[in-house]
Amino acid sequence: MIYLVAAGAFLATMIGGSFAVRFRDHLHLILGFSAGAVIGVAFFDLLPEAIQLSAPYLSARMLTLAVAAGFLVYLFIDRVVVLHSHEEGDVHSKDLARGFLGAGTLSLHSFLDGVAIGFGFQASTVVGLIVAAAVLTHDFSDGINTANLVLKNGGTKRLAYRWLFADALAPVLGVLATLLFRIPQEGIGIVLAVFAGSFIYLSASDLIPESQHRHPRILTTVMTILGATTLYIIVAIAG
Repeated sequence: MIYLVAAGAFLATMIGGSFAVRFRDHLHLILGFSAGAVIGVAFFDLLPEAIQLSAPYLSARMLTLAVAAGFLVYLFIDRVVVLHSHEEGDVHSKDLARGFLGAGTLSLHSFLDGVAIGFGFQASTVVGLIVAAAVLTHDFSDGINTANLVLKNGGTKRLAYRWLFADALAPVLGVLATLLFRIPQEGIGIVLAVFAGSFIYLSASDLIPESQHRHPRILTTVMTILGATTLYIIVAIAG
C-alpha cells in the first residue's frame, strides 16, 4: 500500500506541474479544493489523532506547542528560504537562480510530505491513507507551484519539467525514508501534531492565496469549503 501511495504522489506532482505548464491561469478551482482538503486533514484527522495518541504521554500545552512548531518552521522556510511569491508584481527580477532555489525548497516540502505519509502509516493504515489523500492533493498543487516558479523567473519549459521531476521524486524518497526507522508509540502523536501545524500554514499561506489570485473569490471559496467538507466526510466514514 505504501508503495502505491508513493507512486501516486509522484504522479500527482507530475500531473499538477504539467497542467501548470499548459494551463497556468485556469486552475484556481482545483487549487481552492486542494486548500480546503489540506486544511481539513489538519483539523479533522491529524489533530484528533494526535490528541488521542498523545493523551497518556503529553499535556495539551505540549501538543499545542508541537502544532505551533510545525506552523512556525514552515513559516520560516517559506519566508526566509523559499523565494517565490503569489503576486506577479512581487517578482522584480527574472533571476533564474531564485527560481531554482525556490523550486529546490518546494522539493524539500514534498520530501516532508512523503515523511508525513510514512509516519501516518506508522500510526495506522487509516491515518496513513487519510494523510496520503491530503498530501496527494497538495502534491498536485505543489507541482503547479514548482513549474510556475521556474517559468516566472525566466526558466524554459525544459527546466520547469526537470525541476518538476525532482519535486515529484521527493515525496517518494520521503516515504521510503520512513521505512528505515519507526517512531515509538509515544512519539507518533507529537509528530502528527507538527505536521498538522505545517499543513495549516501551507493551506492558509500558499494554496488559498494562490487559488484566489485574480479570480472570482466566491466560487474559489466554495471550492475550498467543499474540499474541507470532503475530507471531513472521508474521516467520518473511516471512523
